[in-house]
Amino acid sequence: MSSGSAIEKPARAGRDGLRHKTVSAAVAEALRERILGGDLAPGTQLRQDALAEEFGISRIPVREALLQLEASGLVRIMPHRGAVVSDLSVEEIEDIFQLRTLLEPQLLILSARHLTGEDYRELRALRDEYSAALTAGQIDQWGELNRRFHLGLLRHAGRPRSLAIVSGLLQDCDRPTRLQLSLTGDVARADREHTTILDLCEAGEIAAAANLLRSHVEHAGHSLIAIYRKSAAG
Repeated sequence: MSSGSAIEKPARAGRDGLRHKTVSAAVAEALRERILGGDLAPGTQLRQDALAEEFGISRIPVREALLQLEASGLVRIMPHRGAVVSDLSVEEIEDIFQLRTLLEPQLLILSARHLTGEDYRELRALRDEYSAALTAGQIDQWGELNRRFHLGLLRHAGRPRSLAIVSGLLQDCDRPTRLQLSLTGDVARADREHTTILDLCEAGEIAAAANLLRSHVEHAGHSLIAIYRKSAAG
């Protein structure tokens, strides 16, 4: 009897742990969509008790969800305030775009020669979806489609750590990128440059594609930094 109960307890604990992880992942995803969609503005306080009541769960998976969001940079857990939707400083924006400018062109050079016909079909479909979202003003989709397009270009670089870093950087600048496109009216330029980068890669002009990708990222960064500095000065 004792051996049977000894086996059952860890099994229940394992199921409980898995259930908590599943619930916390679902809560984290729901909050992530709200943050990236702009429903939860930077500086918004995320109270565990209120979220637990809203989702109809205990505070434990809520706390785990907030820790996941903190790890991805979307939330900051601050003394005496708890979890707060994070925002980026000008210095952080500069750092993100400098890193992207260094990494993405190098990864494109490594990846482009391995892109297949199927890859190009997927990338052009993504470009078309992004273009339609830009034209329709579907701002909530811009950051995710832009991230998928950029990562799709770099997928065959064979540098998983660098790709993971770029993926994180693209997520970090999701909201700022949408802000930059909205305020500067650069949607046509972004769409045109995505198309040209694809065309250059497919034509085998990889160095030219990498140079355009570098200027594409640099322009977005410079525009965004100017917006942030103007906002800070105002």
